[in-house]
Amino acid sequence: MSAAQIMGLVASGQATSRADLSRLLGWAPSTVSSHVQDLLDAGLLEESGEGRSRGGRRPRLLSVRAGDGVILGADLGGHHARIAALDRAGRPQTIRDLEIDVAAGPEPILEQVTDALLELGGGRPTLGLGVGMPGPVGLGGVVVGPSRMPGWNGFSVRGWLTERFDSAILVENDANLMAMGEAVTRGPELRDFVFVKAGTGVGAAVVGDGRLYRGARGIAGDISHIRVPAGGDRPCSCGNFGCLETIASGAALVDAVKADGVAVANTADLVRLARDGNPTVNTNLRFAGRQLGEVLATVVNFFNPQAVILSGALAGCDMFVAAARGVLYERCLPLTTQELQIGESVAGPDAGLLGIGRLLIDQGLATPVRTIP
Repeated sequence: MSAAQIMGLVASGQATSRADLSRLLGWAPSTVSSHVQDLLDAGLLEESGEGRSRGGRRPRLLSVRAGDGVILGADLGGHHARIAALDRAGRPQTIRDLEIDVAAGPEPILEQVTDALLELGGGRPTLGLGVGMPGPVGLGGVVVGPSRMPGWNGFSVRGWLTERFDSAILVENDANLMAMGEAVTRGPELRDFVFVKAGTGVGAAVVGDGRLYRGARGIAGDISHIRVPAGGDRPCSCGNFGCLETIASGAALVDAVKADGVAVANTADLVRLARDGNPTVNTNLRFAGRQLGEVLATVVNFFNPQAVILSGALAGCDMFVAAARGVLYERCLPLTTQELQIGESVAGPDAGLLGIGRLLIDQGLATPVRTIP
């Protein structure tokens, strides 16, 4: 793990020198220097200029060497995939949007996506391959109980990929990847936060001390199936009743607004009508935001994060965000909200791709991946 730890700290900007690495890892300077030299010799790190002196000799600044290899990443949605070739530091170099239909099932979609990724890589050595899934993913890379992915339940995406690629495979839930992309974008000062993706569905991720917290089975942060009183006896795709997703997701809001006589086809229509000030839409958004806030209040009291970050289509609706924020201030202990940041994601549409790069670097990318014939 030593190479992975060093690469991750340098790539994320938390460490720019051997002294930083020694402080963060708690290792002796001689141990750090030995590992850094190995990474320099392997062409994974490079020295670039000198930093400020803190009383002694100026430190040599470390950075991840770009090299010729690429990281390939795909962030899958229901009807599109955003794919990219990233450099060794996890920075997107080439990005494409790919039309897909996740309902076509796992094998045809993964064939389509990996073919497009290899084309994007242009024959360069592939250092790692990551895929983000719009549904729960267990630790073994198995899709578990997805609500809008027919044919995917129990399918091992990681298993399918490892039959075709040699090593460095990452399969994660999309909210987890977006959370790590947010961490990359905001920098090392943000270390403890809850990330919520509020779109057609509701997803969440937890980052503690700068690291993604997955839990015992890999699905930590899945707030969508927490039962809420306002959900009543509404049936949920998970088999239970009254889950948060039945009243606070984009899909649930579309159904609710339709029932109130408003012509709306999808979450994008909902957002457009909200911005136009439609009173029925905004009333429903306010209600959904409060329900999300009720669930998040428990999470914030328990976890005590620095920030609650909202992403997804609904995060662009002022009524939704304001309602969730209001409940957090009402229901949380004053000490937990005293300096709590509550706001929108700043990572943009490439958050999931940045997360793929960060997590693969954390695994340590020393061996190129090859496609198995």
